[in-house]
Amino acid sequence: MSAAETTESRAAFHQMKDGTAEDWKIIGRHHAELCSGLADRTLAHLRLLDGDYGGFAVDRLTHSLQTATLALRDGRDDEYVVAALLHDIGDTLAPNNHPEIGAAILKPYVSPRVHWIVAHHGIFQGYYFWHHIGMDRDAREAYRDHEWFDDCAEFCEVYDQAAFEPQGETLPLEEFEAAVRRVFVPRSGIIAS
Repeated sequence: MSAAETTESRAAFHQMKDGTAEDWKIIGRHHAELCSGLADRTLAHLRLLDGDYGGFAVDRLTHSLQTATLALRDGRDDEYVVAALLHDIGDTLAPNNHPEIGAAILKPYVSPRVHWIVAHHGIFQGYYFWHHIGMDRDAREAYRDHEWFDDCAEFCEVYDQAAFEPQGETLPLEEFEAAVRRVFVPRSGIIAS
């Protein structure tokens, strides 16, 4: 791409308040391209979890794949399986609040229920180990009256906490690529940050 093409494909303003409709059309085209590549970037980021054990019996990618494999084998729909696959994608970027990363990625593409499950799975997963590290394993009880409490508890019990088996069934990432692409259908328009 030449310098002229690069300049012509960019907005002219230097402060957003000076933007024109034409500037925002240019930005909108770039945003659409960015959104259309989300599945590929997400799959690439998942591959970065390969080999990162964090002290667990399986690496983070294997855990993610096993969680998704369990959900798939259980007949869950694409958005649930993809959420199972991505629930820990933020482990290495945000080790102290990783559920927020996965939930933020998924939010525009999944139901509010599935988003809530991913956003809260960390505190629900604490039920299985927090008492061993001086934390309150029952902290999830603060959400007891929430309509999706049981859904999140089930996700953690049936899929998340059960996916650390070195010999467990682990479908390859390629098995989930089509589902990721179906869930991450590009949306038009610009989402404000």
